Amino acid sequence: MTKNDRWLVWLFLAPAVVLVAVLMYYPMLGTVIESFYSTSFINPDPKFVGLEVYRRIFSQQEFGQIVVNSLLWTMGVVLLQNVLGFFSALLLNQHLPGQGLMRALVLLPWVLPGVVAAIIWRFMYDPQLGLINSFLISLGVSDTGMAWLADTDTAMLSAIVAAVWKGFPFSTVVFLAALQNVDEEQVEAAIIDGAGPLRRLVDIVLPSIREVAMINLVLTTILTFNYFDMIWVLTRGGPQNATHIFPTKIYDLGFGQFRFGDAAVYGVFSILVLVLLIALYFAIQRSSRPRVARA
Repeated sequence: MTKNDRWLVWLFLAPAVVLVAVLMYYPMLGTVIESFYSTSFINPDPKFVGLEVYRRIFSQQEFGQIVVNSLLWTMGVVLLQNVLGFFSALLLNQHLPGQGLMRALVLLPWVLPGVVAAIIWRFMYDPQLGLINSFLISLGVSDTGMAWLADTDTAMLSAIVAAVWKGFPFSTVVFLAALQNVDEEQVEAAIIDGAGPLRRLVDIVLPSIREVAMINLVLTTILTFNYFDMIWVLTRGGPQNATHIFPTKIYDLGFGQFRFGDAAVYGVFSILVLVLLIALYFAIQRSSRPRVARA
């Protein structure tokens, strides 16, 4: 590549680089700077306090609960969403009657706006009129309606179930695209050799879609960790902070209590946690790659 070609490459990249810098990195830098200042509704003028806000936030028991909630929320949704998405993709990849209709129907939860999906599930969880309680009562499992979203033992699980229903079609589409690129000749050869469905899945299908699966894990982790709509509409972080995660806590502190410095600290820490999760994924990916023997 000549010197003129390099300049041409940077010229074409410049608009995207500037756009990313203005829309992403500049606000992130502003958040870091904001975290060194203290504000409140009574004293809206920012006051520089250095690391005092970090020390105060990290010493609170509530901070630890937010971290645990965020990790449980992210791991639960990502795991269930990818498992359900993979098996639904396996089903939709078969030559079944009405295959096109089933593929269209499975996308309905995904195309729904997050707020609309959350409102639907809030009605379904309603203690008096909810479909879930009515179903359990009709089966004789329960005598009275259960307040799923008002109980600290069930609120997070209920939110995870709703988020998995909303997000699994995304993983289904990704896995379905990957499955359609699996080498059919290898599958047919394995059938001729007498390999069963499970053996073909483990030895041929999974290795073929490994890279796509890893990318899907990274994408769903980022989307889930930053998912705000579902929990905020369902519980607003309650009861007793049982479902508060980083996005909802940041919104509550910043726009509910006008404690922008505290919200910035949570924002900075959430970015660090997300970076560590993604780094862990890529470390696992590198360690799982087959090593090529050198002559």
